[in-house]
Amino acid sequence: MATLPKFMKALVKESPTESYLYKDVPVPQPSKDELLVKVKKVALCGTDIQKYKWNYVAKVVAEIPFTPGHEMVGEIVSVGKDVPCEYALGKRVCVENHFYCGKCYQCTHDLKHICQNLDQFGYGKGTKHGGCSEYTIIPAKFAYLLQTDIDDAQAAILEPCGVAHQAVESIEPDGEDVLVLGCGPVGLLAVGIAKALGASKVYACDMFPEKLQLAKEVGADVLINNATDDLNSTIMEKTGGNGIGRIIEATGSTELAGSCFKYLRKGGQICFVGLIKGALDIENPLVNVVFKSLVLKTVHGRRIFEDWEKSEQLIHKKMINTKPIITHEFPMIF
Repeated sequence: MATLPKFMKALVKESPTESYLYKDVPVPQPSKDELLVKVKKVALCGTDIQKYKWNYVAKVVAEIPFTPGHEMVGEIVSVGKDVPCEYALGKRVCVENHFYCGKCYQCTHDLKHICQNLDQFGYGKGTKHGGCSEYTIIPAKFAYLLQTDIDDAQAAILEPCGVAHQAVESIEPDGEDVLVLGCGPVGLLAVGIAKALGASKVYACDMFPEKLQLAKEVGADVLINNATDDLNSTIMEKTGGNGIGRIIEATGSTELAGSCFKYLRKGGQICFVGLIKGALDIENPLVNVVFKSLVLKTVHGRRIFEDWEKSEQLIHKKMINTKPIITHEFPMIF
């Protein structure tokens, strides 16, 4: 094994100003149950931008100081003495950034991803480490060992892919028409996963034509631009007045999240994935919610490691196309 350097370059959030610092920091050493990982690829999440700006969302989810970057893949270069043998040097890993306590009600009922005492990699909660550095530290129990030869760029987006997978699977898409509101990365992944899991027809909605084009490339059957088209009337027209059977809300828009119940079919299912920041104004909730006998679900994170494994297999078997989602790549200038 090559000798490791003593220092490395890293992005660090050190103050609540709109900034990240690019600086030299010591290469960390793994403790007895940790891995030292050489970072190969990092994907930028919307929360990484929010943490840069230090806005309302950042103040809720993060604690200074920290290195950002929770969507990543890397290679194991050193291990602690108590790390299980399957985490061998040279193996590729991603990180499950929801660091669970293992003791609370959720953790003891197979809901570790929504642990009551959740720490987060790349957020400064329970660890200062993140993926935007040459090397990073991952506790072995939170490292996902890749099982296939998917490339590093695809592996780096397994984390959001797992979020989308849990959301889509939760609304039972097989044989149903599915509407995805918002064609950011998670929304686009949801489009592809809905098709892979048997959706009859997938509708994609966004206000930017370039995002709708990406949605088409990953499998959307119907494109709706809600900047120019009335969403409610369009959906009702295309469904013969029945409404859409399944909805993934991936915008975080209080307006869209509040209004989507109008065009959700009676007995339909909806999952909120977007980071909603305000109160919802639901028009006529008695008619649009209660009398419809709806199923409303929400998603935070991924089932550990079930959604990781299922997402990797979908990519490996080419059942979803992630290539259009990765629109730009930049060198990690170290």
